[in-house]
Amino acid sequence: QVQLVESGGGLVQAGGSLRLSCAASGRTFSNYDMGWFRQAPGKEREFVSVTRWRGGGTAYAYYADSVRGRFTISRDNGKNTVYLQMNSLKPEDTAVYYCAARLAGTGPYSPDTKSYDYWGQGTQVTVSS
Repeated sequence: QVQLVESGGGLVQAGGSLRLSCAASGRTFSNYDMGWFRQAPGKEREFVSVTRWRGGGTAYAYYADSVRGRFTISRDNGKNTVYLQMNSLKPEDTAVYYCAARLAGTGPYSPDTKSYDYWGQGTQVTVSS
């Protein structure tokens, strides 16, 4: 079992920045793909970013087109924590942001919510115009 706890959400003006954190416990953190998803009111939960540990002190990172160049995902395996640095925030980034985990395996990373076994409770991000 993996427990995930997000933090760092809040209210920010358009153009501002926030950093989300997700602390994990329960299993070997480096074996897991760690993803961020978000869900706006009335919309389906959507992929934001995912990181997979590559070894040798490096990790792969993948992004949705809507956030590429503005958001940066990173992980600290020593702290069992994944981060999402969000810059140049837009009102359309307003959503509840969820952290998720799945065993990395040998296949490609997945942007599908159904592929993830563990979820945090979510943290609200509100971007005002």
